[in-house]
Amino acid sequence: MESYKLHRNILCIDLKSFYASVECAVRGLDPFKTPLVVADAGRGGGSIVLAVSPYLKTLGIPSRLRFYELPTDLGIIVAKPRMHLYLEYSAKIIEVYLKFISEDDLYVYSIDEAFLDVTEYLAYYKMTDVQLAKKILAKIYEETKLFATVGIGPNMLISKLALDIESKKAPDFIAKWTYESIEEKLWPVEPLSEMWGIGYRMEKNLNRLGLIKIGDIAQYNPKELKRQFGILGEELYYHTHGIDMSMIQHKHNIRSKHKSYGVGQTLFSDYYVPDIFQIILEMIDDVSRRLRLSKKVAKTIHLGISYSKDVGGGFSRQMSLEQPTSSTHIIYETCLSIFNKYYQDEPIRRVHVSLTNLKESHVYQFSLFENPDLIIKEQNLFQAMDEMKYKYGRNKINRASSELKASTTKARNKMIGGHHA
Repeated sequence: MESYKLHRNILCIDLKSFYASVECAVRGLDPFKTPLVVADAGRGGGSIVLAVSPYLKTLGIPSRLRFYELPTDLGIIVAKPRMHLYLEYSAKIIEVYLKFISEDDLYVYSIDEAFLDVTEYLAYYKMTDVQLAKKILAKIYEETKLFATVGIGPNMLISKLALDIESKKAPDFIAKWTYESIEEKLWPVEPLSEMWGIGYRMEKNLNRLGLIKIGDIAQYNPKELKRQFGILGEELYYHTHGIDMSMIQHKHNIRSKHKSYGVGQTLFSDYYVPDIFQIILEMIDDVSRRLRLSKKVAKTIHLGISYSKDVGGGFSRQMSLEQPTSSTHIIYETCLSIFNKYYQDEPIRRVHVSLTNLKESHVYQFSLFENPDLIIKEQNLFQAMDEMKYKYGRNKINRASSELKASTTKARNKMIGGHHA
């Protein structure tokens, strides 16, 4: 195990309640004293609250909830999402990072989170990693009036764990972990999904093995974990010991590890057959376009349907093809097969489509039952549409069916990350 341990000085920096804090900053308000949420109230009570201010979090209000679930007696300020503004602030924060380190030592993980490898800079600045972290946080506040938290560790994983589990509750928003911290601070953590990298589905599978705390995984037989979950099980075992050999300087390799392409959509009214087919087709248009642009093909197609909350339930199923594809037509027909098999004639409020089991795009082998002319014609058509959307904008060319009342594609194409630009 010792030979796998990196000994770097990694900072994982997260901007506290980013969207809500930006809205407070542009209004000159203190996010720790201001009841503010970011949400599109115009979409009705069922719309998702994207962020709440740190002040509301201290009152026990979670960061994600429905608009109608907000308390009505706190005088809450409702800010409509402005994704362009948040991207501008994110760019300002990156500029701050680059005042301290080189771009090679920076890995931007998301709009509000980044990893910084400061190992080679500590001697230059004559500071410890904690002192340099404080200086960077102070600079962020000076230039943007935003607060940030930081986890520090000898590798990317431990810095992220320190951030998620301890720093956000620390008085100075800073937590430093070492390999020796793992047994004391990580192993008692439960539920398992509190740990970065473990989703709710994986948590249920691990719970079925009697693994309740992170320490239970760390002390489990790694060969059995690999037998049960493949390479993910083996990786998980090492992660529970704080082992992660990812290097920020190899970030291009990290970014290239796309394991799936997916898109989800929460609908603002109940959908039924046949209108729901329009939604599914538009979502497949989106995800298959991203697949083609990445020069990938997918072998496994997944469709998830959630019914209205008055009914509850739904289904989530997948189907593997004989050979991988990026064809919108084939992916759509596959989703329809899943839909027709499992749909129970209930009102639908959420749809999710994802493509997994990815391969590099290759020469397609036609089967005896396929129409080669039709497939080639479709391929050429969508390639031309992809180029037009890339050059002129995503709404420059759409299906004629996007004019139907049931369609949401034109509105979604104007959004950034599914939210108002």
